[in-house]
Amino acid sequence: MTLIKSISGIRGTIGGKAGDNLTPQDVVECTAAFGYWLLENGAPPKAVVGRDGRISGPMVSQLVISTLIGLGIDVVDLGPSTTPTVEMAVPEERAGAGIIITASHNPENWNALKFLNHKGEFISQADGEALLRLLDEGNIDYAPVEKLGNYRIAGGYIEHHIQKILELPYVNADAVRKQGYKVVVDCINSTGAIAMPPLLEALGCEAVLLNGEPNGRFAHNPEPLPQHLEELCKVARQEKATLGVAVDPDVDRLALVCEDGQLFGEEYTLVAVADYILRQKPGNTVSNLSSTRALRDVTRSHGGQYFASAVGEVNVVEKMKEVNAVIGGEGNGGVIVPGLHYGRDALAGLAIFLTYLAESGQSASTLRRSYPDYYMVKDKAALRPEIDVNYLLEQLEERFRDEDYNTIDGLKIDFEQGWVHLRKSNTEPIIRIYSESDSPESAQRLADEMKMAMQEILGMEV
Repeated sequence: MTLIKSISGIRGTIGGKAGDNLTPQDVVECTAAFGYWLLENGAPPKAVVGRDGRISGPMVSQLVISTLIGLGIDVVDLGPSTTPTVEMAVPEERAGAGIIITASHNPENWNALKFLNHKGEFISQADGEALLRLLDEGNIDYAPVEKLGNYRIAGGYIEHHIQKILELPYVNADAVRKQGYKVVVDCINSTGAIAMPPLLEALGCEAVLLNGEPNGRFAHNPEPLPQHLEELCKVARQEKATLGVAVDPDVDRLALVCEDGQLFGEEYTLVAVADYILRQKPGNTVSNLSSTRALRDVTRSHGGQYFASAVGEVNVVEKMKEVNAVIGGEGNGGVIVPGLHYGRDALAGLAIFLTYLAESGQSASTLRRSYPDYYMVKDKAALRPEIDVNYLLEQLEERFRDEDYNTIDGLKIDFEQGWVHLRKSNTEPIIRIYSESDSPESAQRLADEMKMAMQEILGMEV
């Protein structure tokens, strides 16, 4: 059982002892620190709250809402929603902040609080550090009874979100409607089941839902990785669908399956969307260090410049603003479209991808074959208490000092045949080990060689 407090928010497993797991006490303490941070910064005393479909969602939401009200902060409750929807609602409501109750790709016994600023964007590292200091100090003043916050339920934001997507210059709803596409969607028993159907209906698509009851009892591991999408691949092929779609529980990641039941590749969701947008509006792109080289290749083919950021949506967004990127995101299926909002958005990604298919007349498999083939291995090692991550990375840097390497986020080493990126996860007690090369065997070999090097340095199996 686990509790992780970081600049990204608080995340943990439900139940157990306070301070060791995500208990009601921990939820209240962390919400109070965030609410107090909001008030100290002079932001409007108003917060938008939304949650994914997890079993623990209603309980955690009630704790969060009551704590904010107790601080004198007005609450706009979206109820079951998506992360990108909440992000868009914060500025619409002129709120000072937002809280999304979701543990993203983690299993159903996890939950988390993700914190947004007044722009509906994840709080910065500096703000996260200030929040953690408030949490450690625990010196929170609550409001007197006459100054308690107000509470309002706000419906219709998913519909508003979809309408804004349809208004994007990169979405041609009429072209998609003329195709009459059939799309199979794995909703993973969460809020994708309430957001994806109205989007597909607006685009004139026939939706076939898998795991479409948003009860939080995930039918399989909710991270949209190949080993978890076998049913989706099978059904997409059986239904003779145009496309298969998988989202994570809070609907900010998008994985696609071709009409032949083959995976499009989660890393290539952003590549395809960027390819289409760059055809309409040439410019720069951004993804994080753990994302495929294919985005760099596609960007350069359109005359743009590619930039890499540290891992984490807030870092990608910061770099996108810095270089005025026309599209960006993360290789985990996260698409960020400036002009809509600065957050990963599976709904927007799907609408743009379907537009690309409709306007080009291509199938998903044909489109995928037009991109360079890179193969990625996403491995990990348990982060035991006795492992000093900083020492490990320093030793690896020394060992590979003659290679091209980058230390802005863990350690990324570029070899002639590919790259390896090692970094401590912000969301789980693990070290992530990502590698990419021009063949699956080569990518796996790079990851295995790095794990062997880690074992030699640590003197233990990883």
